[in-house]
Amino acid sequence: MKWSEQTWQTIEGYYQSILEMPFIKELSDGSLPQEKFRFYMAQDSLYLEHFGRTLSLIAAKIQDLQDVLAYMRFAENAIVVENALHESYFKDFGVADKGVLQPACHHYIHFLRSTAALEPVEIAVAAVLPCFWIYREVGDYIYRTQNTDNNPYEKWIDTYSGDEFSAAVDEAIAVCDKIAQQSTEETRKKMTEAFIMATRMEYHFWEAAYELKIWK
Repeated sequence: MKWSEQTWQTIEGYYQSILEMPFIKELSDGSLPQEKFRFYMAQDSLYLEHFGRTLSLIAAKIQDLQDVLAYMRFAENAIVVENALHESYFKDFGVADKGVLQPACHHYIHFLRSTAALEPVEIAVAAVLPCFWIYREVGDYIYRTQNTDNNPYEKWIDTYSGDEFSAAVDEAIAVCDKIAQQSTEETRKKMTEAFIMATRMEYHFWEAAYELKIWK
């Protein structure tokens, strides 16, 4: 069994918990209050800026030149393409500015950036993978279950359930599996630990948006 398959099994419970979150259910049926989605959009836009920088750092450290190109493309997509989507949503939903990093977003991006900077690249690629993989799976789930009649969040749903994004996810998974196969058992264990931690932070990112969690 591949590293990715084994590791996904370890977070299956977390993933199911994400699908049961009010944020996901209400996003799917279009009933999510716009205040919560605006909070999510602003934080996600800030997140993507730092996520793109993290991916660029991985590109600078990874060995295989094809993988270098892949993570450079991932970084560009995070910073340019997805940020453009958020900018259009800012206009649609009346968001004036992104504000500041709130706790859940702050903790997540600093975990990713510190992992990419200080840990071996094997650990770094595993840490960023949940942002790709879980978003795709959640996007596909929402796409299958969504209310398609005037759902104001349809554009977001289409983006994360699209073929282009799915292909990037497959590529990121393949890189992790290749690197894991070439690594020691101890390294694979640390890769899984990083993947689990990032998965937890994915959960808390959506939770924070629904509960509007800010610094006290």
